Amino acid sequence: MTTDQETQTPDQDELAANLAKIESLSQRLVAALSHQRPIDPALQSPGQDLYLKAGSAYWTEVMKNPAKVFEHQVDFWGKTLKHAIEAQQALASGKLAAPEDTSPKDRRFAGELWQTHPYYNFLKQQYLMTSEAINSAVADLDYLEPKDKQRLEYFTSQIVDMMSPANFLSTNPEALQKAVDTEGQSLVAGLENLVRDLEQNDGDLVVTLADKDAFTVGENIGSSKGEVVFRNRMFELIQYTPTTEKVARTPLLIFPPWINKFYILDLKPANSLIKWVVDQGYTVFVVSWVNPDESYADVGMETYIEEGYLSAIEEVKSICGEEKINVIGYCIAGTTLSLTLSLMKKRGDKSIRSATFFTTLTDFSDQGEVGVFLQDDFVDGIEAECVNSGILDSFYMSRTFSYLRSNDLIYAPAIRSYMMGEAPPAFDLLYWNGDGTNLPGRMAVQYLRGLCQRDEFAGSEGFEVCGETLSIKDVDVPLCAIACETDHIAAWKSSFRGIQKMGSKQKTFILSESGHIAGIVNPPSKKKYGHYNNEDLKLSPEEWQATADFHQGSWWPRWEEWLKKRSGAQVPARQPGDSDHPSLAPAPGGYVVAKKSS
Repeated sequence: MTTDQETQTPDQDELAANLAKIESLSQRLVAALSHQRPIDPALQSPGQDLYLKAGSAYWTEVMKNPAKVFEHQVDFWGKTLKHAIEAQQALASGKLAAPEDTSPKDRRFAGELWQTHPYYNFLKQQYLMTSEAINSAVADLDYLEPKDKQRLEYFTSQIVDMMSPANFLSTNPEALQKAVDTEGQSLVAGLENLVRDLEQNDGDLVVTLADKDAFTVGENIGSSKGEVVFRNRMFELIQYTPTTEKVARTPLLIFPPWINKFYILDLKPANSLIKWVVDQGYTVFVVSWVNPDESYADVGMETYIEEGYLSAIEEVKSICGEEKINVIGYCIAGTTLSLTLSLMKKRGDKSIRSATFFTTLTDFSDQGEVGVFLQDDFVDGIEAECVNSGILDSFYMSRTFSYLRSNDLIYAPAIRSYMMGEAPPAFDLLYWNGDGTNLPGRMAVQYLRGLCQRDEFAGSEGFEVCGETLSIKDVDVPLCAIACETDHIAAWKSSFRGIQKMGSKQKTFILSESGHIAGIVNPPSKKKYGHYNNEDLKLSPEEWQATADFHQGSWWPRWEEWLKKRSGAQVPARQPGDSDHPSLAPAPGGYVVAKKSS
C-alpha cells in the first residue's frame, strides 16, 4: 500500500512548491510594503484647482455650446454600439472570430490574441474608442487657459494609459496564455520580480528596467581609459588617456547633468561619445559629479558654478598649460554652463574659447511637456520635501521623467516583469536610466523657481547668483547647440529660442532626430538618426526647420568639424595629470559608483 505523497504526480509537486513560494513571497511583499515612505500628496497629483477648472470649463461648454458636447457623445455611442452589434452578429453566426478591426496600430496590443480572439479584440477596440473619445473631449474644451489645458490633456492621457486592458492580468491574454503554458510558473516569477523591486527600493514600486548584474561601471560600461586628476566635494575631474600621437592644442571639458551620471556619454566603446572624441585627437576631460546626501542641503546653484564649473575650468587650464579651453554642457549642465559664461563675462574671465550645448534649455517661456510638473502645486510639494529632507531624492526625479513616457518606461516593463515573469534585459541605456542621483535641496528650488518658473535668466529680470545679476545676452562666446526633435524633457523649439537670445555673434544650431538621449548618443557607425542644419537663426523654429538641410547619419562629424576650427594646432598627446595633479584613481573614479546614502 502506498502513501498519498508517493502517488503525487510531478505536476502536483510543482504546484505544491509554487504555493509554498507564493506564501513566502506574500509575507515578504507585506513586509516590504510596510517600509514604504509616506509621500506628500502634492508630489502625487496636480492640485484640486485643476480639476475645478476642468469641471467649470466643461459645464461652460455645455451651456454655451451644447451641440458640440452632444456631437461628441453621439459619435462615441454610435461607434461603440456599432462595434458591439458587429461582435454579437459574429458570435450569433457561429463564427468564433473577431469582427473587422480598423483600429490604429498600437504597440501595447501587438500580440496575436489581441487581433484574433473575439473577446480580447472586443476589449481592445472598445478601449481605443473610449480613449479617443475622452482625449477628444478634453482637446475640444475652449474655456481653459493654455497651460491649464496642456496639463489637463497630459493628466487625462495618463489616466487613459493607466486603464489600458493590457495593464491588468485578467484582461491581458498574453499574460494569461503564458500562465497556462507554464502552469503558473510565470506568475510566481512575476511575484518574485515584484517583491524584489519593492525590497530593493524600501517599499517604493520602481520597475527594474535592466539587468543590474549585467553591467559593472568601469568594466563593461563607463570603461574608457583615464585617470581622476582632481577631486573636491562637488566633483571628480577625469582626464582620458589619448589614443592618438597628436592632439588639438585646446582641451575639451565636458559637464554632464548631475540628475544622472556622466557615463551616458561612455556607455560602451561602440556608442561612447567620449571615446569617439578622444579618437579624433582631443584632450578630453569630464566632470563626474558627487551624488549628494543630506549634508549638501545648503548647496545651491552658486556652489555648482564656483566649486564646480569655475574650479574645473581652472584645473584643466593648469594641467594643459593653456589659457583657453572648449566646454560642453548637457541638459541642466548646459543651463548652468550658460549661467557660468554670463558670470565670466561680467568678471572679465576669457577662459572659454567656445561652448557646446546638448539639449539645453535657457529660455523657459515655453516649458514643453515637462512643464506640466512645473506649476506651483508640484513645485510647492518639491520645496517642502527639500526643506524636510535636505535633498530631492532621485526617486522623485526618476518617477517624473518616467511618466513622461509611461507606456515605455512604466507599464510595458511592469507587464513583462510582473505578469509575464520575464527577467529585465541587459540594456546599457536602461541600466544608466536607473542609476539616478539626488539633488541638493537648495539648488533644486533655485532652479525650479528662478529659472523654470520665473524664466529670470532669459527674461528681463536677470537671475541673481554669485553676487551678480546674470542675463542670457551676456553669453557671447562662439557656440554650437544640439537639440533633439522628439525631446520630451528639453523641447527643441525652446532650446532654439534660448540660443537666439544669446549674445554670441557665432552661433550654430543642429537638430538631431530622436529624443533626449538617443538623439545625442548617436554614433556615426550606427547610421541611424539624421540631423538638420540651417545657418539662419533669425527665423522662427518652425521656419528654421522647414528651410533646413537634412543630412543622413549622426551629427557628431559635423560638430567635430566645427570644434576643430576652434581647437588650435596639433601638439604632442598629453598623458593624464601632471606633477601637481597625480592620479587619484583610475577612471571612472569613485563618485560615479558611490551608493546613495539617502
